[in-house]
Amino acid sequence: MIDLSAFWERIQTETGGGSPVSIPQSAVPQEFGFPTLSFEPPVAPLREHSDRLVQGQTYPDVTARQYPDLHAFVENIQHNRSAEPSSLFGFPADPLSAIFKKVASNQGPFSSPAGLNVSRIRNDFPILHQSVHGKPLVWFDNAATTQKPRQVIEAISAFYERDNSNIHRGAHALAARATDAYEGAREKVQRYLNAGNASEIVFVRGTTEGINLVANTYGKQYIQAGDEIILSELEHHANIVPWQMMAKERGAILRVIPINDQGDVLLDNYAKLLGPRTKIVAITHASNGLGTILPIKTMIDMAHRVGAHVLVDGAQSVAHIPVDVQALDCDFFVFSGHKIFAPTGIGALFIKKSLQDILPPWQGGGSMIKDVTFESTTYSDPPAKFEAGTPNIADAVGLGAALDYVRSIGLPAIATYEKQLLDYATEGLLHINGLTIIGTAAEKVGVTSFILKHKTVPEVGRYLDQHGIAVRAGHHCAQPSLRHFGLEATVRPSYSFYNTFEEIDSMLVALKNL
Repeated sequence: MIDLSAFWERIQTETGGGSPVSIPQSAVPQEFGFPTLSFEPPVAPLREHSDRLVQGQTYPDVTARQYPDLHAFVENIQHNRSAEPSSLFGFPADPLSAIFKKVASNQGPFSSPAGLNVSRIRNDFPILHQSVHGKPLVWFDNAATTQKPRQVIEAISAFYERDNSNIHRGAHALAARATDAYEGAREKVQRYLNAGNASEIVFVRGTTEGINLVANTYGKQYIQAGDEIILSELEHHANIVPWQMMAKERGAILRVIPINDQGDVLLDNYAKLLGPRTKIVAITHASNGLGTILPIKTMIDMAHRVGAHVLVDGAQSVAHIPVDVQALDCDFFVFSGHKIFAPTGIGALFIKKSLQDILPPWQGGGSMIKDVTFESTTYSDPPAKFEAGTPNIADAVGLGAALDYVRSIGLPAIATYEKQLLDYATEGLLHINGLTIIGTAAEKVGVTSFILKHKTVPEVGRYLDQHGIAVRAGHHCAQPSLRHFGLEATVRPSYSFYNTFEEIDSMLVALKNL
């Protein structure tokens, strides 16, 4: 959303103030055919109207009497929405969003409405400054993995250059420093998720290992023949296969929450699935294939009312929207570091303290023991009980650095800006002939999954790659959700806070040409 009152104030600043005020040429690109306009600044803030204004809807509170020139300006834009296709894109453009695009993407003299300096952020990511097939790299495969800022790369390098040692057991300075760095990273995860205690955080290789850990500890402790495990139709394979394996081993039954044609879970159907035999509900926070954000707080509360526990797969949410495991009251929450600008091969699993104490260990070996004889073993207290062997110390440090980086920017600002990117991309894609967006839920993270008539998914993916645009083209390890729509694959651009509106324009132009 563009804050028009702040926008107006900035225009006055850039043009020297006074009245009347002329909109600078940089704010009104000439390729859209709008001349420089002069009109009196509004006498009252337009914040309350800005959302409707950007969407191009009517807004009865802003009348010709209050702001005659602005009103006429917007009415002219409304009229021109049905004008000839833009020569820039080759498809009908939204003039108002086009005019404010450079404002929102921090181009020219204006700052992002989300408060982000996107140019400065992009400078933190070395990999973004390269060409692929002679074109500037556009990284739209963020749902698969995110790129790493210099701060994370340097944190890992510094650990190996200065502190590299095994942890907890060494009686020397490097062991102490490495231990402090590793446990410090655990505390950063605790703060990021707002867990009650750092001991509730278990380091794992990623979301897949974390879910397998829960299935193999909770499953052995709680699930018996005839018990029920509930998943949603939106799940990643990593939150399906481990539960299938556990159900087969224990004689349990899998139940699946269906979705509608927008990609939202059907809560009425979910309520009917819950019952006294429900032992665990394992659900994604946000779909990796469609982008749908699930109403997990409501779903957690519903599960708890029948005595079930809840695991939340946060791989696709943790980098995009705030997470508070205490407010959610989930029993398990798991995510992968590489989805949140950290290295691959590291992730974290939150296990509620009351469950940690009664769950058995999963793997045996060093670090997870207090005492070992050939007759018996005494296990360490959590979280060490669940971390057998030498851990991925350096990448845990990298995860901590990545969380520091995200916190320094602020998730609310990130969520706001990524929503703007998503809305802009969605609007542009809807103007591509023969393109169908798959997954149109009202609440989404920055994912636009689509198919293009008369073009195969691999063909579209290869074509975009030739233009330097990296997207995922396939089933995204979420085959059941795609098969709901009768599909085996989609093209999936996914966005992060280092992406820009200009990069989206590049994709739209390429798709139009295709």
